[in-house]
Amino acid sequence: MKRLFVALLVLVFIGVPLALGTALFLALHESPAVQRSAQFTPADIERAKRILQQNDPRLAPGETAPAEDLRTLVLSASDLDLLVNYFLNRLDLGSSRIALEAGRIRIEATITLPENPLARVANLRAVLRESAGLPEIETLKLGRLPLPGWLARLALRRAQLAMMDSDEYRLAVDAIRSVAITPDGLRITWAWNEDISDRLRALTLGAAERERLRIYHERLARLSVTLPPTVSLTRLLPPLMALAGERSTRGDAIAEQRALIAVLAFYVNGRHWSELIPEARIWRQAVPRQLTLRGRHDLAQHFSVSALIAAFAGSPLADAVGLHKELADAHAGSGFSFADLAADRAGTLFGQRATGPNALALVGRVAAGIGEDDLIPEVSDLPEFMTESEFRQRFGGVGAPRYEEMMREIEQRIAACALYRE
Repeated sequence: MKRLFVALLVLVFIGVPLALGTALFLALHESPAVQRSAQFTPADIERAKRILQQNDPRLAPGETAPAEDLRTLVLSASDLDLLVNYFLNRLDLGSSRIALEAGRIRIEATITLPENPLARVANLRAVLRESAGLPEIETLKLGRLPLPGWLARLALRRAQLAMMDSDEYRLAVDAIRSVAITPDGLRITWAWNEDISDRLRALTLGAAERERLRIYHERLARLSVTLPPTVSLTRLLPPLMALAGERSTRGDAIAEQRALIAVLAFYVNGRHWSELIPEARIWRQAVPRQLTLRGRHDLAQHFSVSALIAAFAGSPLADAVGLHKELADAHAGSGFSFADLAADRAGTLFGQRATGPNALALVGRVAAGIGEDDLIPEVSDLPEFMTESEFRQRFGGVGAPRYEEMMREIEQRIAACALYRE
């Protein structure tokens, strides 16, 4: 009996810690197995637009919504791989690689760990299999430590129970009916109704964020009364930034500037917040004005939208959106414009600086007053209004040496603007 007791003590005080230490050694790593950047191309943006158009739940005028509207979202293997890796990159969580086969999703990822003395990253490999609802874990391997399928599924079920407190997870569970997995992509069948619509809006913009947007919109609405019919964007930015400075002493400077940029972009582009926030219908109405940069409304539009995308989604996406717009214009629009691209890039850099580590410095600089030379370079001499054939003839297309030379010139001009100097 005494030997058994001693053996149990050895097991508890030596064996268990040793087993845990071995498991951690096998599971954690110093070097990442997956290191991938996530870059959006104009083709990715065009694909995303088509997906959104095909799955737009809004009704046509006079159309009555059914009790439950079933829809199917189709994501190709490359769509899924890009989206997951992009958001891991964007959230500084790591990188991933995803492959699809019949009935299964294979995931390889490197997850960045919080600061700890053991390891920098955890490398994982997982196989998800198709089920009646959401995909289930079939196998899971952390580093060199394989977890039995039953244990991985048990852990997933426990995690799902814990996530039931999350509004986002409950919404996904309520909306998604099935996920079919093929080598070519995912077919996600989902339901849309008014309840899901209201819940999605509430998740997209939480109560604190809606209130922050309302405050900046109210200030902009009061300012709009004093503006002439056509006015430079630099007339509105300083007083709004002054408000951001006041509020940043009590809260999050980055959140304040994101709200400011969003309100400004909506106003410049003639959009109303009631599209996203139902209660915005009763907000004070801003007087419509034409905001310009370098005397042009389209440049203010390009700048503000790119700043918005960069502030909320990251500059790779903002750059790709701007380039996609110019390629589309060259094909069947106003023509390819390097001036528009300059406004896009300046707006992207502004959005980056407004939500970066020196956000408060930008607040003070803009609130003190700025001119257009501080915000956007001179663009009147940049080539514009080129058809697709003319653009290719003169610059060889995107990525060609003459195109890259012109983009370097634009970047140099933007870097010389006072707001963007290092």
